[in-house]
Amino acid sequence: MSRNLLNKYVWLVETIYRAKQISFEEINAKWLDNELSEGLELPLRTFHKWRVAVEEMFGLIIDCKRKGGYHYYIANAEELQGGNIRNWLLNTISVSNLLIDNQNIKDRILLEDIPSGQEHLTNIINAMQNNLTITMTYQNYWSKSSHTFDVEPYCVKLFKQRWYVVGRTPYYDQVRIYSLDRILYLEVANNKKFQMPKSFNPEEYFSECYGINVGNDIKAETIKLKVSSTQANYIRAVPLHHSQQEVERNDNFSIFELWLRPTSDLIREILWHGNDIEVIEPTEFRNEIASTIEEIRGKYNV
Repeated sequence: MSRNLLNKYVWLVETIYRAKQISFEEINAKWLDNELSEGLELPLRTFHKWRVAVEEMFGLIIDCKRKGGYHYYIANAEELQGGNIRNWLLNTISVSNLLIDNQNIKDRILLEDIPSGQEHLTNIINAMQNNLTITMTYQNYWSKSSHTFDVEPYCVKLFKQRWYVVGRTPYYDQVRIYSLDRILYLEVANNKKFQMPKSFNPEEYFSECYGINVGNDIKAETIKLKVSSTQANYIRAVPLHHSQQEVERNDNFSIFELWLRPTSDLIREILWHGNDIEVIEPTEFRNEIASTIEEIRGKYNV
């Protein structure tokens, strides 16, 4: 499939999703305003082919409401919400289309630099697809030397602009997490197949943690956060975790509850918000945050 055709599918999904309900005539008018059309109208037959392709590729159903005129809508629009791969893929292609269409102002569109590591992603995903072991040379951030070993790749995860691979390391006989930008060399061992364990569910594996640090030795518990009224708007719009619930709200602050393991990644995220977020419960985690703040403060005593 050509990249141009894929872009057209994404354009169609975006157009219908934004409109909620839209007629074919309105779709065609918007199509003619887009550079992808090259000034040519969208044939009705082609439109219906794209509808089928969108459902096959993304699992999105473009249905038709006949009452009051023929209007098209995304029947399962909820699939476009959340952090699933379908939503991520659509957003990525959509942003790519947007940047391509606005090359004349590219110096006014600033992007975040992403560390190296993406070059390994294709090989890792291919290995996952065929349940093949990967052999990699890896050097973590705190080590002066590198090591070469095998990994059975179970899943990959994107967090804060970095890709990670999660897999079982036969040498340690345990599941570990590796950052792709710390891989110095990687190859797929075509003669080493592994059996993907049915008991391993990637979503469940990370369900009780924030970020990439799973913290298997830490129990999940209810964490209460007191958030300033201004920052609460951000936390509502960009939840820290799928378990997040707002249990109290007034003009000055809100209280949010989350079911999480209090790992180092969560500590760093809370500290990032400064004095806009205060840990209320549990006491042990609150004290750990306070202790970290005191250590930081100590570095600035003069």
